[in-house]
Amino acid sequence: MVQAKLSPDLIARFAAITGPAYALVEDGDIAPYLVESRGLYHGTSPLVLRPGSVAEVSAILALATETRTAIVPQGGNTGHVGGAAPREGEADVVLSLSRLNRIRDVDPVGNVIVADGGAVLAEIQKAAEAVDRLFPLSLGSEGSCQIGGNLSTNAGGTAVLAYGNMRQLCLGLEVVLPTGEVWNGLRRLKKDNTGYDLRDLFIGAEGTLGVITGAVLKLFPRPLGHEVAFAGVKSVADALTLFERASSRCGHALTGFELMPRLGVEFTTRHIPGVRDPLATPHDWYVLVDISTSDAAETATRMMEALLAEGIEAGLVEDAVIASSEEQRRALWHMRENMSPAQKPEGGSIKHDVSVPVSAIPAFMAEADAAVMAAIPGARICSFGHMGDGNIHYNISQPVGADKQAFLDRWSEINHLVHGIVLSYNGSISAEHGIGQLKRDELAAVREPIEMDLMRRVKRSFDPAGIMNPGKVVKV
Repeated sequence: MVQAKLSPDLIARFAAITGPAYALVEDGDIAPYLVESRGLYHGTSPLVLRPGSVAEVSAILALATETRTAIVPQGGNTGHVGGAAPREGEADVVLSLSRLNRIRDVDPVGNVIVADGGAVLAEIQKAAEAVDRLFPLSLGSEGSCQIGGNLSTNAGGTAVLAYGNMRQLCLGLEVVLPTGEVWNGLRRLKKDNTGYDLRDLFIGAEGTLGVITGAVLKLFPRPLGHEVAFAGVKSVADALTLFERASSRCGHALTGFELMPRLGVEFTTRHIPGVRDPLATPHDWYVLVDISTSDAAETATRMMEALLAEGIEAGLVEDAVIASSEEQRRALWHMRENMSPAQKPEGGSIKHDVSVPVSAIPAFMAEADAAVMAAIPGARICSFGHMGDGNIHYNISQPVGADKQAFLDRWSEINHLVHGIVLSYNGSISAEHGIGQLKRDELAAVREPIEMDLMRRVKRSFDPAGIMNPGKVVKV
């Protein structure tokens, strides 16, 4: 069992590792580290440590194992499932990676970048751009989220269709184990068949096995051609048919295919400054199509124009606009990226981050819509997301005029309802946000017993003292 309370002497021992300036003990200084971005979890902590080196992280974890002190690794704290929030009423020590933010090396020949775990995603993108390369992970929180957190949650973002999620974008890791030992796995090799792939154990583990302090990430040539279009369609089924045609016509050049409902467009134009409806008349559904080509700008233009012309001729596309500048391309993506925060001013929102096989998206959404409307008449369903990889953010805004808290009190009930439908299509209850505290118990209920047992064995093997992010992902 981890400590239920930290003594002043033990706090002083931890503070001596980082120096008092980087050991926060005052309530006002600690407060920002206690609440996750969605506000679902409000934890407690007697101490926030901000180490400035891998050696300091190592010393902190060694002391934590010795004294059985719970450690909660925290990056940019932009998660949605309480994975980086300390537990309520416990003595969890928050380990912030914000000072471990260096870009260690950029290698445009080898197409890799090496960075600290606390490096901010936007800084990684800029460092890649400075050598005419692309790091393709793109998230709405990219100005504050950190690479270690992106890896720990196996973040996806908007370009998974072409480049994969963080698991596919990472070649090597540096990890501090709960014992304080440091595993230097910062390999830059695309081919390395020397035993177990330890890297994959830490990616997606949400800080329950160790602390990611460094990473080797893949870079890609910057596209020469880039086109983004916004199209109105009649139905989710038509959107899926258009995606099939886009995949066949564009291949790997199809870097994004996002699905959005009319309600989402109304929310963003109403609440997000500077957002306007790109089309003259409303449509039931919309798709955002992103095409990038490496050979010439004209190739992307020809692909997009041919795809939309084919879609219009087939009756799949009702209207469309192609961005005519980089500013317009960013504006279209800005609308999509702000669809979730645009729900907040509309009152309570019950959210789901799910995935189903791409071909099952129309059937899943029809079944889920019917079930939700039967359970909550007047609910406003705002389901959107990455149609190309099957990841749908199935969000539900409260009925107009409903009591917000009474609506939110049904979160677990509605999650159970929607997740049951997801599982009937062999889908996943967490596509890219992770498990954290929010879905820990549900994970145990939906996975095979042998699978949960294997996860617990891994956890006990790496962290026998149980200090790493306790209460998250798996209950040991």
